[in-house]
Amino acid sequence: MLRECKIFRANTAGFCFGVDRALKIVYNILDNRNDVVTLGPIIHNRNVVDDLAAKGCKAVSLDEVREGQTVVIRSHGVSREVYKALRDMGASVVDATCPFVERIHKTALEMTGKGFTVLIAGDASHPEVEGIRGFCETESFVFADIAELEELLNGFDERVPVCVLSQTTFNKEMWEQCRKRLETLRPDAHVFETICSATAKRQEEAEQLSRKADLMIIVGGRHSSNTHKLAQVCEKNCRTLFVENAGELKGLLTEEDLKSARFIGISAGASTPGYIIEEVQQAMTELNENINTVEEEEDVDFATAYEATIKPIHKGMKVDGTVTAINANGEVIVDIGTKHTGYISPSELSDDQTKKPEEIVSVGDTIKLIVLQTSDEKGTVELSKRRVDAAIGLEKIAEAKENGTVLTGVVTNTVKGGVIVSSNGVRVFIPASQAVPRGGDLEELLKKTVDFKILEVNEQRQKAVGSIRAVEREARDAAKAKFFETAKAGDVIEGEVKSITEYGVFVDLGGVDGLIRRMDLSWKRIKHPSEVVSIGDKIEVRIKEIDPETGKVSLIYRKDDENPWKVFTDNYSVDQDVTVKIVSITSFGAFAQIIDGVDGLIHISQIANQRVDNVADVLKVGQEVNVKITEIDYDKKRISLSIRALLPAEDEE
Repeated sequence: MLRECKIFRANTAGFCFGVDRALKIVYNILDNRNDVVTLGPIIHNRNVVDDLAAKGCKAVSLDEVREGQTVVIRSHGVSREVYKALRDMGASVVDATCPFVERIHKTALEMTGKGFTVLIAGDASHPEVEGIRGFCETESFVFADIAELEELLNGFDERVPVCVLSQTTFNKEMWEQCRKRLETLRPDAHVFETICSATAKRQEEAEQLSRKADLMIIVGGRHSSNTHKLAQVCEKNCRTLFVENAGELKGLLTEEDLKSARFIGISAGASTPGYIIEEVQQAMTELNENINTVEEEEDVDFATAYEATIKPIHKGMKVDGTVTAINANGEVIVDIGTKHTGYISPSELSDDQTKKPEEIVSVGDTIKLIVLQTSDEKGTVELSKRRVDAAIGLEKIAEAKENGTVLTGVVTNTVKGGVIVSSNGVRVFIPASQAVPRGGDLEELLKKTVDFKILEVNEQRQKAVGSIRAVEREARDAAKAKFFETAKAGDVIEGEVKSITEYGVFVDLGGVDGLIRRMDLSWKRIKHPSEVVSIGDKIEVRIKEIDPETGKVSLIYRKDDENPWKVFTDNYSVDQDVTVKIVSITSFGAFAQIIDGVDGLIHISQIANQRVDNVADVLKVGQEVNVKITEIDYDKKRISLSIRALLPAEDEE
């Protein structure tokens, strides 16, 4: 009596999108044309190839093509030389190349056109790989594993730029190992994720099944690359049988298999028709009378997952996606739970184009997206993260306006009349008048992080207007209020020179402007305040007077310990002889500089022993003379000097 056994058939088993599309193309052409051939077997399945042959569509080689025939290019694709040869033969070409393979052709052509050498992970003899190499304008090389990759790179000049692609059916696990090795050997390599998403899903599901199963049955053609890789994935976890059809089961299944297996998994390659998989499943049922097909009960609800793969996708639909890869050109590949492969272009990833894709998302991240365009023909869907972020962000922007919240964003570019700030995925326009002071340079804000407030939101047009200066004004008002609450005359504070006039200097004290009048700027004689300070200087000042009601603050910059009068009184006294310099001449005498900032008067009567009628006849500006200090008036800060006191007395007649 056989034990009860559960059999589960993988949801991803059977035709992939590319194979299904190619077959539909062929059968459709057979209904409308005569003399149709396929360039090589349309798929790696004898049953399908025999059925087409019975309908008059044979698989031929390039040498067998005749003029006037309709030639179908299979999903593997061909090289550019083959396309040219077919045109030269006068054949009518119908291209059923898988759209995913076409993307690889385009990438290979583009990158080699830029001078890159292409490395391809895959089977060098496989027609898909041969076709990819046929689109390379420079050298291309193929590697099957890490050892071959290392051998290739060891012989490469590091100055030669390298681009790395993979066959669509390449083993996912091996690809990840190669990627990690590339990060060490050639971190500059441009790596593109070109394993078909359907292949990756099929391998992943087969691997999950094989971990739970006692026996795995892989169904597919002997020459099918992706089917062989499925078997390789499963063989690591449990006993695995590889069959082309149900008839091969009896010869491979042992009595021990049927007695001991309690869970049997079935998967199939991309070229295996559904009816053959059904026959294999039915044969297993007949061999095990008590076996019932059941749903997976553990980690994954495969029935639910299958329903998800056939859900309709349409433009404008919001979906959740898991990041599976980030290509070298910044394109993000996403699994949205359907048989479509999702792509996010760099421009649709984020509104901030200064960031790299790796700074925004990582492999394994689940993100919210919106569908921009679907292509059932290509099995792809174009997605946008930026637009979802913008919609969510606009709600935050509107809320910020309502609450008066200060937002932060990056100035991404300057436009006519202002700048654009990216914040919460929304492009906020800030007019020049709200961005910089009059005459300010908008370019100085570019790429900078700024704080701003929202002035206006148009949710229908998804636009917002903001102000940087509103935040600055509020900050200054708050600082001003705090300043007048705490500051008092005599306080020494630091400020920044904001502007310079003939009569003084205005200093920004942090929300408050203070004035240093010319007389309080320096103890020295100056022609203009700019001789002492410059705009932008950080200076230490003392509050002279403060009036909170008018908001006026008077400041002193000159230092008490630099007061020339104090220096003079500390170092000079009456009857002391000094050398002075004449600085000005009047009708009643001459003023002479004793030290910088302190002058004394030499009265006309103290210039000489004899009468002097004109001071200028005796003294000149700039002349140095010896004098005696005869008087110091400390209160009036007046000093009397005498040349005569140092002259010898003349004899009286």
